[in-house]
Amino acid sequence: MIVELLSVVAPVFFVALVGLGWARSGAHFDEVSISRLVLNVGVPCLLFRSLTSLDVSPFELAQMAGLTVVVMGLFALGGYGILKGIGLPRHTFLGHLIFTNSGNIGIPICLFAFGEPGLALAMTYFAVSATFHVSLGGPLFAGSFSWRPFLRSPLTWAVAITVPVVAFGLPVPTIVARTTTLLGDIAIPLMLLTLGVSLSKMHPDSLGRSLLLAMIRFGLGVAAGFVVTLLLGVEGLTRKVLILQAAMPVGVLNYLFAHRYGRSPEQVASLVLVSTLLSLLTIPVLLAWL
Repeated sequence: MIVELLSVVAPVFFVALVGLGWARSGAHFDEVSISRLVLNVGVPCLLFRSLTSLDVSPFELAQMAGLTVVVMGLFALGGYGILKGIGLPRHTFLGHLIFTNSGNIGIPICLFAFGEPGLALAMTYFAVSATFHVSLGGPLFAGSFSWRPFLRSPLTWAVAITVPVVAFGLPVPTIVARTTTLLGDIAIPLMLLTLGVSLSKMHPDSLGRSLLLAMIRFGLGVAAGFVVTLLLGVEGLTRKVLILQAAMPVGVLNYLFAHRYGRSPEQVASLVLVSTLLSLLTIPVLLAWL
């Protein structure tokens, strides 16, 4: 059991450690450009390739998309109530309880734990979460809303193209399949390297608060995923991927939003770092339980 858990979790964090070590060595890493390459090219191609080439039914993908919306709604409601109860500003911290690191960590973990079918479901969760994150993350921190980030996101257009292809079983030309496979294959390793580089720049601040919020993030994710799947009678791989993705640590993109809109970026950086370190314990425990 321990060896199996390590074979799932260790590669993910080892690659992230390579990124962290690279950054700490002083070597150049163009984090902004590489992040844009991953989010605008790699991830959309990985989404298209994984959903159109794997043996996962359109019903399962649609079910996962719907379940993702439900659990994120529960994150928002539960997170709002918790933050109000403990007296922390919602504009600063609510986004961190809603938007998890379902991409950098969740996608490779689900791939290694559940194989290609798990990757397809994990990509579906990520696509929904990332779409909301791009369109609502900034407004949540800034206090204003605009449709422009949603409409301009390549991930939005990738979803718009992928959905009819999967729903109607449309054939994908070989040249398109091979091109998206090549470009999609860069996404996971570059996401993990970028995660490590990002973590190298973060330092603990207000450790007690960060640990508390990291534990709330994990507990809220597990509780929402468990309750939703129990009440709706969801079983099998969909249940496992949903709960695992819902319990991922705080997403690194939250730090970028906090820095851009002046929402306590130092505290947010600490929360991202602490929750990611905590996931070294929570992810193996959760995998063993599932």
